[in-house]
Amino acid sequence: MKIPSELKYTKDHEWIRVEGNIATIGITDFAQGELGDIVYVEVETLDETLEKEAVFGTVEAVKTVSDLFLPLSGEVIDFNTLLEQEPEKVNSDPYGEGWMVKIRLSDASEIAELLSAEAYKELIGA
Repeated sequence: MKIPSELKYTKDHEWIRVEGNIATIGITDFAQGELGDIVYVEVETLDETLEKEAVFGTVEAVKTVSDLFLPLSGEVIDFNTLLEQEPEKVNSDPYGEGWMVKIRLSDASEIAELLSAEAYKELIGA
């Protein structure tokens, strides 16, 4: 299971790559493994500004449907449209082509509340 050290993480199994005031968000390798085969990703919050921990979309797997929680406050500025045709990219490349949304940060101080790779490994017992 991959847990890239350069990313930040949440207890809800999202990963975050921060570049300036833009954050790219997806679900972790652990999360996609727990969900199983992902068949649909829905994000209807494009161009909306949401608070941290608000639901920004859902991911549907063969077994279940799970809400996706925004790890940082901000405006949803991009959705990975590749996932409309190939939602399985979340399974095969969760940290690359399987990213879900990009947001413009509202409050960069929230980054300090995210988990490091080491803390995330402890959380999932890796």
